[in-house]
Amino acid sequence: MSLQEPIIVVFAGGTSPERDVSLGSGAACAKALAQNFPTRLCQIEDDSLPLDLDPLKHVVFSTLHGTFGEDGGMQRLLDAAGVNYAGCDALSSALTMDKTLTKHAAAARGVKIASGIAFASTNPPAIDQIVAELGENLVLKPNDQGSSVGLHLISTRDELARALPTATTGNWLVERRIAGRELSVGVLGGRAMGIVEIRPKSGVYDYTSKYTKGLTEYFAPAPLDDVRTQEVQRAAEASFAACGCRDYARVDFILSERDGLFLLEINTLPGMKETSLLPMSARCAGLDFSALVRELVTPALGRFRAAGHLLNA
Repeated sequence: MSLQEPIIVVFAGGTSPERDVSLGSGAACAKALAQNFPTRLCQIEDDSLPLDLDPLKHVVFSTLHGTFGEDGGMQRLLDAAGVNYAGCDALSSALTMDKTLTKHAAAARGVKIASGIAFASTNPPAIDQIVAELGENLVLKPNDQGSSVGLHLISTRDELARALPTATTGNWLVERRIAGRELSVGVLGGRAMGIVEIRPKSGVYDYTSKYTKGLTEYFAPAPLDDVRTQEVQRAAEASFAACGCRDYARVDFILSERDGLFLLEINTLPGMKETSLLPMSARCAGLDFSALVRELVTPALGRFRAAGHLLNA
């Protein structure tokens, strides 16, 4: 008997507002993975597994972003079906999708976080309470969405009064706004790769700046001295470990010249086009896109083999 060579099934699409981003990530990853493995691109249309997914034949590489793809929902289905998959497990996926829980877990490991108030849309805090606790320079954003969907930058009480009613559904986070340099770090197997600095020309790294060509400059590696570089990388590794992450993730920070380094979020299934932040970080560590996706799926292949899936004699 010999070990079966599994097919890598790349999940793309999904049902979240980030579906289009996922479709691009999935196409790029499937093309790269096909250079080294039997690969099939699978477009996900609803919150369920493909009917022909077989734990004895398939390993999943998901590029689903946002709700149900990245929040532990799809991971729970894969676990229940006995299917091996690349990336974080259901528990750490659910934790990191919640920005508040992520920050509290990282803070317990000594990573600095901004002060904030998490709330449900059905029970928003009073404006006076927000200003008293956090001031007027604020960020309002969904607590469990990505790609800067619903992001509001606020500088005055009047702007807060206009922004708060837009938080109509779901869970939200309002936090003290930290002025500084935006940094992103890929973590592979618990070890931080290169640091990318993000400089949006508008000054705001929102959905438009992320996905419109030419609106943002990226510096990879970020122009940081050795001491600061090591600080950011250690904070990325500590955050990854604190949240129980597995295989890989992208960790985002903001660096204030006055107040230091603050964790923004952990993205367990980040954008994965060749021009995305995680691949930029990997190139700083000497991994081109094809080599990166091979490294990302390798631990899942190890778990598949460890499970003893065998060809029929």
